[in-house]
Amino acid sequence: MEKVRYGIIGLGNQGSHYALKIFDAGKAVDAYVSAMCDINPAKIKAMKEKTANKDAVYFENYIEMLDSGLCDAVIVAVPHYQHPEMVIECLKRGINVICEKPAGVYAKQVREMNEVAKESKAKFGMMFNQRTNCLYRKMREMIANGDIGELQRVTWIITNWYRTQGYYDNGSWRATWEGEGGGVLINQSPHQLDLVQWIVGKLPKYVNGFCQYGKWHDIEVEDDVTAYFEYDNGATGVFITTTGEAPGTNRLEISGTLGKLLCEGGKLWLYKNDTDSREFSKSCVGFGQPKAEKIEVETDGLNKQHAGIVDNFTRTLLGKEELFVDGIEGIRGVELMNAIELSGWRGGVRVELPVNEEEYLAELNKHRATSRFKESFTDTVADTAGTF
Repeated sequence: MEKVRYGIIGLGNQGSHYALKIFDAGKAVDAYVSAMCDINPAKIKAMKEKTANKDAVYFENYIEMLDSGLCDAVIVAVPHYQHPEMVIECLKRGINVICEKPAGVYAKQVREMNEVAKESKAKFGMMFNQRTNCLYRKMREMIANGDIGELQRVTWIITNWYRTQGYYDNGSWRATWEGEGGGVLINQSPHQLDLVQWIVGKLPKYVNGFCQYGKWHDIEVEDDVTAYFEYDNGATGVFITTTGEAPGTNRLEISGTLGKLLCEGGKLWLYKNDTDSREFSKSCVGFGQPKAEKIEVETDGLNKQHAGIVDNFTRTLLGKEELFVDGIEGIRGVELMNAIELSGWRGGVRVELPVNEEEYLAELNKHRATSRFKESFTDTVADTAGTF
């Protein structure tokens, strides 16, 4: 093929962003939108009026779109619970697919999706657009190269998600176990839960999650979380997030025996020790500590975000480069989220990763059974997709 034909499932805010701000805007190289789908005719009508693409074919049933033969690749931009189902339908047909984050709500459904992906000849990618950020890419590279020595501590304070009660009242599905499957962890923080393991290069072995439900808002899910991590080498970590603080903070600090990396305010700093802290401890008599130099880290400055993921996926299909984000990796952030949530439901008890998938699903279903949101989930797909 010379150009990749994309289909978009879900024309909410995110699906519309792909159609209008990436494809219409010319940011998608060697690709175009051939088909779009939404169960809400009003969404289709609105897209027809807004898009410069007058050749796309529209569908109200995504299976019909997949079976139309119009798509080489599909972008799934619908609510969380439906991600695995739609990705699986694409993969079974040999249709390449990019899934919006998160990969799913619970690890069991994501693992089932991954098993299908392993058997399919189609390419499977995740929309982890934050991995394109030059700061996070550089941190991952430096840690992998041993620039900060052996991992000692990971601390991410990501509290700049402030939301009003009016935001939550905007839709009955918002911040409900049945509508979204969680709160700040699954809605606002999936990228950070992916990045915190991607940058370090591994998931923690144990998690304690301290979740507060409806602390700052009249909602049923978590809006304030502090999680404690333990890694296989004895390193520890803290992940703090909320939608109730203003002003918020976004500060990622990763420490090792040779120094630390600090990412905040759009800058990356390396605090470089002249001696490994363990060796210094053995040789130093009395008080003292390694001398450290503070260095602002240079990066390539690139941060292509959504357009970068789409462009890479297109070039992968055309045989021009390697896939940047393998969709199978999406389960890692979901496992971490599930572990924090399961621990939170049980008062902060220690949970081992990988999380017991059946146990988590059983607990989730108990919460879904008493959820405020009772309307059929599929009836609201068009109104919820990409409006987070």
